Order: sequence, then structure tokens, then C-alpha cells
Amino acid sequence: MSDVAGTSGRTQPASGAGYLARQSFRTALGRMIAYLLLTLGGVLMFIPFLWLVSSSLKDASDVYRYPPLWLPQPPQWHNYVDVMTQLPFALYTRNTLIITVSALIGQVLTSSLSAYAFARLRWRARDLIFSIILATMMLPYAVTLIPVYILFRSLHWTDTFLPLIVPYWFGGGAFNIFLLRQFFLTIPLELEDAGRIDGAGSWTIFWQIILPLAKPALAVVAILGFQGHWNDFLGPLIYLDTNAKWTLAIGLNSLQGLQWGRDTTNLVMAVSVMMIAPIIVLFFLAQRTFIQGIVLTGIKG
Repeated sequence: MSDVAGTSGRTQPASGAGYLARQSFRTALGRMIAYLLLTLGGVLMFIPFLWLVSSSLKDASDVYRYPPLWLPQPPQWHNYVDVMTQLPFALYTRNTLIITVSALIGQVLTSSLSAYAFARLRWRARDLIFSIILATMMLPYAVTLIPVYILFRSLHWTDTFLPLIVPYWFGGGAFNIFLLRQFFLTIPLELEDAGRIDGAGSWTIFWQIILPLAKPALAVVAILGFQGHWNDFLGPLIYLDTNAKWTLAIGLNSLQGLQWGRDTTNLVMAVSVMMIAPIIVLFFLAQRTFIQGIVLTGIKG
């Protein structure tokens, strides 16, 4: 019996070590497969961007060449010069920045105020009104397009930047309110109670406690809002009539076809690269905060 017990005592650690080794191998294998799949997915998603940059440096005839020519020979850097000189690119960029920055400030500010009211303040019919706001997300943009256009026309706001800016100063959008409300609910109530004990009111708590802690969620709203306003095509197309008030998206559309008596596909690609460059730079500068905001927002319902 003692031999058996001794043998059993000696084999158990070996069995435990083998189990741990198998678990470690499975973990490493799973991680390697995950990294491999993520790398493959990243490469597949990068190919269209690579083709965009490559086409922006080609002659128009080489864009449709088969088999595809991935590396321009030689690169046609003058495509970017042509776009900058033959289009009012600086004017379109200025108009786009005015609309984007003005609308974005209102969007972040008013959506955070609305979300704070729905998450922290208690008032009659709060949940009912919040449900109605969420229900508006199910309305397609085309359904409200004509009534909203008639409203802005009656206010004599057409052919101005106001229809593209002012609406975002009234709540900032249902999705942004929902996103920030979910994040505000994750902030411990004890911090707010401590502020009230020190004599802070709702405004002080919002500006000095809630907003500093909500930087990840605010970054998400800001990045998504910047992308939406910067790339917006339908809104400026509907409300802006004067060429001098066009944005980059409309300017890009004006290049399509034979506007200059020749194929301008390579110039369209060049403008597209310059349009998406600020968004890519902004995302890489704030990607850690952006991902943190996305993750933390869904913790508490």
C-alpha cells in the first residue's frame, strides 16, 4: 500500500504539470490563430486603401489597366498639384472645416448635457422621453428630409451653413445621447454624493466631475461626429447652391466624369486621399481613448 501511495504521490505532480503544459499550449495556439486572423483581416481591409493611394499617383489610363498596376511607374505627383490648383481646394477645405468644427462643438456639448440629465437627474417622464428619443433612431433620414427642408427654406436658411450646424446644437443626436448616458451610468454615485456634500450643485458636478471622467466617451462622440460632418455629402448637396459655399464632398463629386474634357478618375482618387487623411490621423492619435470609450460604454445598461 505504501508503494502504491508513493507511486501515486509521484505521478500526480507529473500529471498536473502535463495538464498545465497542455493548457499553456492551447492558450498559445489560440492566441496565435487569433493574431493570424486579425492580421489577415487587417491586410484585406488595407488593400482598398492601398489601391486608392496607388491610383491617385497614376495616369488616368493606368487606373483601369489589367492586370492591375500596383506601383505607379513613375508616380504622378502632379495629380495632387492639379487638384490644388485647378479646383478651389482651399475654399472647399475652409467651408468643410467651418461646418465640421461648428457642428461638432454643439454636438458634443449638447449631447453630453442631455445625457447627464437622463442619467443623473430625476424628473417626471424622464424615461418616457428618453424612449421617444431612442425611437427617433428608427426613422430613416429620407422620411424627414422634405419637412426639414421646407422648415429651413421658410426660415431663409437655404444656401447657408446654418442647416448643417444649428440642428446639432439641440441635443446632438439620439445615438450620442444614448452613448454618453450609458457611460455616465458607469460613474460611481459616490463621487457625485461627495461633491454635493462639499456644496457642489448639478452644474459644478457636471463640469468638474462627470465630464473629466467621461473623456473616453466624449472622444468616441467627437471622432464619429468629425467623420460624419467631414464626409457629409447629402446635406451640403441639398442646402448649398452657391459654388463658393461647397464642401470637399461636393467638390469631389464635381470631378467625376469628363469635367475637364478628359478622364479624371486619378484626380478623384487624389482628392479622396486628401479627404480621408485627416480622419486617419485623428483616429491614430486618439485610438486608445476611442477604444476605451467603446468598451466602457457597454458595461452598464
